[in-house]
Amino acid sequence: MRAAPDGAVRPKLDAPSLHRLRTHAMSTLQLLAPNAKDLGGGFTVRRLLPSAQARAVGPFVFFDHFGPVTAGPGDSFDVRPHPHIGLATVTYLYEGAMMHRDSLGTVQRIEPGAINWMSAGRGIVHSERTPDDLRGVTRRSHGLQLWVALPAEHEEDAPSFAHTPAADIPETRIEAAQVRVLVGSAFGLASPVRTASPAVYLDLRLAPGATLDLPPLADEAALYGIDNDYAIDAVPVPAFSMALLPAAAAVRVHAPRGARIALVGGTSLGPRLLAWNFVASRKERLAQAEADWLAMTTEGKTAQATGRGFDPVPGESDFIPLPARPGAPQTAAPTRDAAA
Repeated sequence: MRAAPDGAVRPKLDAPSLHRLRTHAMSTLQLLAPNAKDLGGGFTVRRLLPSAQARAVGPFVFFDHFGPVTAGPGDSFDVRPHPHIGLATVTYLYEGAMMHRDSLGTVQRIEPGAINWMSAGRGIVHSERTPDDLRGVTRRSHGLQLWVALPAEHEEDAPSFAHTPAADIPETRIEAAQVRVLVGSAFGLASPVRTASPAVYLDLRLAPGATLDLPPLADEAALYGIDNDYAIDAVPVPAFSMALLPAAAAVRVHAPRGARIALVGGTSLGPRLLAWNFVASRKERLAQAEADWLAMTTEGKTAQATGRGFDPVPGESDFIPLPARPGAPQTAAPTRDAAA
């Protein structure tokens, strides 16, 4: 890395290396189109991961982009209590606010620029609701909800939650681009967010006409355009699509109209199984999680009482039932609540 006279940090790669890496990138760039998912109440998200073309990017196994959407005083996009195992949820907002509550007793408001990192481990339950002070007003909601798989040796760890305020997220200006290092390390900056495996997550904001040179930052990496079209090494990339970057490739990003772009990546953890809100490396563990959630929601069997399963969220009385699907334990009719 080198610092420019204006204080900006720029990656230092010689011209032949950049040309070779970019030529490779242009020939192998793969784009993923979003799948629209209705989470209920007219609240639709763009889902990029998992997809038929890519089940994961590094440890990131789930990628939802919600909004921007305007909600009125009578609208509710609350997500009722629901369980997770084997993953960490990563919440990042561009607009709006959300109140997080979980079975550890955490109550945490998240606003734009901050990171909520909730590691489910062997099991956690949480809800995400509109803060009370915003319910009676017109408001905006816009952000990303991601899941990061946990390494197999940490799938049964105790659950935990960490909130990192926006002011603690490191950022830098690189010519006409602003870079925030939400997770991992890049451009000489390191995020304070702790992860269980190598991962990187950046919030990039390019001014109109800006160009940003990205060095190889992870074994696997992808870019996602939040608002406007842009280009990677002169290859057009539509907004709301995910561009899978070739391994060990440096790329040049250009945004004629300006763009906000998310970069995610890291080291692959190998194949993972996903079922509803659960992630695991073993099929049997998914079945056990389904049975445990059913036992808690229909029989009141909690982890605190039995030593296994899930505990309720303090102050919450409702929940999302286990959806009906072939081979799964059965409960009430499936709900269209978001799983996040």
